This record gives sequence, C-alpha cells and structure tokens, in this order.
Amino acid sequence: MSVALKLGLIAGNGTFPFLVLEAARAQGYEVVVAAIKEEAFPEIEAKGAASVHWLSLGELSKLIDTFKREGVTRAVMAGQVKHKQIFSAIKPDWRLAKLLLSLGTRNTDSLLGAVAKVLADEGIMLENSTGLLEPLMAKSGVSTKRAPSEQERKNVEYGRSVARQLAAYDIGQTVVIAEAACVAVEAMEGTDATIERAGQIMRSVEGEGSMLNRALTVVKIAKPKQDMRFDVPVVGVATIEAMARAGASCLAVDAGRCLMLDGDKIVQAADGAGICIVAS
Repeated sequence: MSVALKLGLIAGNGTFPFLVLEAARAQGYEVVVAAIKEEAFPEIEAKGAASVHWLSLGELSKLIDTFKREGVTRAVMAGQVKHKQIFSAIKPDWRLAKLLLSLGTRNTDSLLGAVAKVLADEGIMLENSTGLLEPLMAKSGVSTKRAPSEQERKNVEYGRSVARQLAAYDIGQTVVIAEAACVAVEAMEGTDATIERAGQIMRSVEGEGSMLNRALTVVKIAKPKQDMRFDVPVVGVATIEAMARAGASCLAVDAGRCLMLDGDKIVQAADGAGICIVAS
C-alpha cells in the first residue's frame, strides 16, 4: 500500500491557496494546511485538505510543531500576507520575536527569507509556490481583445523602468502611470489599494487644468531576484475591478513571473471593462 506524499500549505488571503490546494491534490498530494487566522479565507476548510490548522501570524513555533506532528517535510506559501501586519497588534512568539530582532531590515525578502531558513533548519523545505500552477503564469504578448495604444505602450516602458528600481529595494512591485508620469507607487498597502489611490489622485486634479490624460496604466513586475517561493506577483479579477474603478485602461505584467490568478476570467473581466493586458 503506497503512502500519499504530504505537502504543507501556509495559506494567506485570497483564492491563491485554493488553487494550490486543488492542484496539489490532483497530483496526489495529501495537503496539510496551516491557515493564517488574520488572512486566510474560512472557505479553505471545505477545499479537501487532509487537515486544516488555524494559527496566528505570530505563531511560528506552532507552525513548525504542527507540520512536524503531521509529518510534513515540504511546504509552500500561497496567498498574500499584508506587510503591514508586521506592525499590527499581533504578538510574535519567542521564535518569531528572535527572528525579527535579528533582521537588519524588515522588508518582505528579509522576513520571509529568514522564516524559510528557520523552517529548513527544522527539516521543512519551502518550495516554489508556483510550481503547481504553471498554466496560470502570464504568457508573453497581449491576452485581451484590445492591444495597448501608443500612449499606453509609452506608459508601460516608463513604468517598467520605475518599477524595477522600486522592486530592487523590495519596497513594492507596482506603479501606476499616466502620460509617462508616475502617479502612485506601491508600498505596504498592496496592489489594489495603490491602484485605488492613483484613481483618487487623478480625480482630485480634474478641473484644475491638469495636462495629464486621466487614463492610467498599471505596471506590476517581479523583483530583479524574485524568490518564487514567496511574495510572487499576482493579479486577478479583483485587480481588474480596482482598475475599472480608478479609470485605468492598461495592465502590464512580467511574462512567466506573474500569476494570472483567475485564469480566463481575468481576461473576460478586462475585455468587459475595455482594459488591455500585456505581458513581456
């Protein structure tokens, strides 16, 4: 009698963890979910995991103990954990507190990289979170009915140069551009909130003689040395909805390094809103 392969899933918010869980089960894995109380959707309870364990973001020791008890030696992270949670009222356990004190900077790369090392030291290897979802990675070219206009292409080119500088410092991975001017850059608030802020900025300058075309271009890229085990660039239908509310007309992402979370639905949503999606 064969023993099922076990895979640990550290689940943050959104539907990304659901997709990973479904794909892992389809490939024969018995999935043990560690769901982050402050982030994960309760619906994950009904997605067919072998077991679901709820824990706080600060409970690193509990995470390790849970995986060890379940016999998990391989794990993936999926779903967003908001960076601002680091500065919230969450109380870290002794292991996480020690880790935080050891960090020179508290950006995403240093924090999650340190967590991955702690897990590895305990015999739990963190793996590429997109390995199970290759079909959902952005493909090169235009995926929507409409291709970018000349102005949108100029915005994308400029936006990529700005975003790469931003991402190199692990500050954020998204910028919002209008007529080759940077309207908003992402920090702790996340992509959708950045897009909404850009829309508010553009609405605030309407009627004030602004020379800017209000149509916004959103550029989201991977970091220069993106660790695909965590903090993977992700866009979905919610991104398109945020763009539509903000008055954005074009979304540019990195081919092969960004997850199109909702598959064909994101393209359908974009086509319905007159938004173009391009990857390169």
